[in-house]
Amino acid sequence: MIALLLALGSSLAYGSADFLGGLGARKAHVLRTVAVAAPASLAVELALWPLLGADFSAGALGWGAASGIASAAAFVLLYRTLAIGPMNVLSPITALVSAVLPVGVGLLQGEHLATAAIAGLPLALVAVVLVSAGPGARTARPSKQALLPALGAGAAIAFQLVFLHQAPTDSGVAPLIAGRAVSSAITLTAAVALHRRLGPERPAFGPAAAAGALDSIANLLFLLATRSGDLAVTAVVVALYPAATILLARRVLRERLHKGQFVGLGAAALAVGLLALA
Repeated sequence: MIALLLALGSSLAYGSADFLGGLGARKAHVLRTVAVAAPASLAVELALWPLLGADFSAGALGWGAASGIASAAAFVLLYRTLAIGPMNVLSPITALVSAVLPVGVGLLQGEHLATAAIAGLPLALVAVVLVSAGPGARTARPSKQALLPALGAGAAIAFQLVFLHQAPTDSGVAPLIAGRAVSSAITLTAAVALHRRLGPERPAFGPAAAAGALDSIANLLFLLATRSGDLAVTAVVVALYPAATILLARRVLRERLHKGQFVGLGAAALAVGLLALA
């Protein structure tokens, strides 16, 4: 039960971070937004170090760095997808892949699911697709050039989660710090290298910094959830993060939800209830 609550918290934090990051990216190029969010995220994780401890062993550094590379790759591929294809079609694909791969890894590592979890996991995957899909998702068809980055983004997100899960359980926040340092270095280097192409806009410092802080909290909650529960269940619950994003968009931006998303939210609630019984 504790693992499920931590995973839900992680999902809410990821979805809220995406919403705030999206707001920031509307005002300036996304790399400018990340150039603010990344240091803010790293600062939060460094602040957690004295509270939660950190053992910078070879395993923690290695798996943490791998998660950071995967995180940077996910960022590049996700926004490449956003630029060239219909996200109301591609977003569900990305979210679904990011959930399915960790489930497979967890089962291959010998995790055994209770009957309620066996029923709840596929329902949660259906909820991920319904919540993520926007109007017109049934009729729009993405090109191969857009579909491949979407699949790659989902895989990169999945590998980020799997790599964090592989870090030693007694390493504290060391893998998070290592991962964020690596992903920050990659994205900041890209921002500096491409600064002439980014336009003159100043980043929205408030939303960008808040997005980075929430992303760190999401990573921490996911790490704690997998240390006390199954990766297969945790990853699927975390993949419900679009629910938080669309609810915030409805509340703040007055965006409307279509019927499929309402059904998806209901399916997500039912799935979480089944997983809580497992």
